[in-house]
Amino acid sequence: MISNQETLKLSPFMAIYDIVVPKNNMLRQINELVDFSFILDELKTKYCLDNGRNAVPPIRMFKYLLLKAIYDVSDEDLVERSKYDMSFKYFLDMAPEEDVIHSSSLTKFRRLRLQDVGLLDLLIGKTVEIALEKNIISSKTIIVDATHTKARYNQKSPKEFLQEKSKNVRKAVYQFDETMKEKFPPKTTSNEVNDELDYCRQVVEIVEAQPKIACVPAVKEKLNVLKEVVEDFEVQLSYSADPDARIGHKSMDSSFFGFKTHIAMSDERIITAAVVTTGEKSDGKYLKELIEKSKTTGIEIDTVIGDAAYSEKDNLQLAKTEEFQLVSKLNPQITQGGRTKEEEFEFNKDAGMYVCKAGHMAIRTARTNKKNVGKNQRQTYYFDIEKCKVCPLREGCYKEGAKNKTYSVTIKSMEHAEQEVFQNTDDFKELARSRYKIEAKNSELKNGHGYDVASSAGLFGMEMQGATTIFAVNLKRILTLLKEKE
Repeated sequence: MISNQETLKLSPFMAIYDIVVPKNNMLRQINELVDFSFILDELKTKYCLDNGRNAVPPIRMFKYLLLKAIYDVSDEDLVERSKYDMSFKYFLDMAPEEDVIHSSSLTKFRRLRLQDVGLLDLLIGKTVEIALEKNIISSKTIIVDATHTKARYNQKSPKEFLQEKSKNVRKAVYQFDETMKEKFPPKTTSNEVNDELDYCRQVVEIVEAQPKIACVPAVKEKLNVLKEVVEDFEVQLSYSADPDARIGHKSMDSSFFGFKTHIAMSDERIITAAVVTTGEKSDGKYLKELIEKSKTTGIEIDTVIGDAAYSEKDNLQLAKTEEFQLVSKLNPQITQGGRTKEEEFEFNKDAGMYVCKAGHMAIRTARTNKKNVGKNQRQTYYFDIEKCKVCPLREGCYKEGAKNKTYSVTIKSMEHAEQEVFQNTDDFKELARSRYKIEAKNSELKNGHGYDVASSAGLFGMEMQGATTIFAVNLKRILTLLKEKE
């Protein structure tokens, strides 16, 4: 039951926050910046409104997840820190003396309350709304890219994965007390996952029975990871590999097993849209969706910047239809081939016609091979035959007695011709320099917020991680931009 969720906490100790949580504290600033009531509005249908025990307020539960994304810690470490970190308690709208939740509540909240919420779009939309209200997004440019995240349950077998995590715990323990080697049980010899789970449980019990060792941060961190992994395996024992993860390629020579997050970001480095997919999906196929999602949040777009993955035919057509500049280099296979006599004819972008090496422009164009099944359609450009007859460069170009002079390109080549001209301009090169910004943002997501490895299994878990991580990163960027405006 979630009645009376917004009742103010009455505590004689609330004034402590004014002393120990300064005004420039990031969590205090986020609390002042964001009205989190939108979370309650979104999740209230997931709770009973008039029956049962009072639940932990959904806003507080969501804030726990947000703290996890900001500080990249395990559920148990997060709850432990919220016991004594006054900035955490302040952010969570708790009285200083109030008890914290049990870490298992976070798992249940993710699985039971956040299904079918569309949290990724909701949270990105909220941050963009705040940025627009604060007038810190003024550009009409978005930069697009995709970043990969390795699956938590990789291609190792369940036994191998559990072995790796228990080994990490033992290694951390041995750094402080090598005599502990005698206390751990013998390693399992069977291939049964349940046997390995039992071994991991024993490791946890033995370490926790030594409080002086268990409380050491380096040990505690690895121990909490092992406990979470054991819990996940107990819930679902079918993870030989993450069932939703797929093999994707970062380059011709390197691959990964996991997921992709396709991202659109404003020139001010605010993420305006994201789509989470399995790892094998093509980057360019999600440009249209990223643009649509960005526009839904209120972003105006006249320029889109991306790498060569976004220069496919459909996206070039989309750019024309939606009237934006697509700053994306063509694949070299397109620019280096597909036309005959390329050195003799150049495409004039403004006129939409080819020009011969003598400087004569085609006078009309028509599409040919319309009805020939199995053949590429071609765009044929017709030149003024009377000029060709007297052209000083006619030798080898104009055939005596010919009734017309034409130059044909396949439809594919014709559709890329304008882009080929555009990518050689100074304007294109200047705009393309901004692409580094999204590469830096991807690095921030991975290195600062743990987005390099999935924190749970499955596409839904990856979407939840993406939602809270991007929300946190956007809020931090908004605070930085507001500070620069002061």
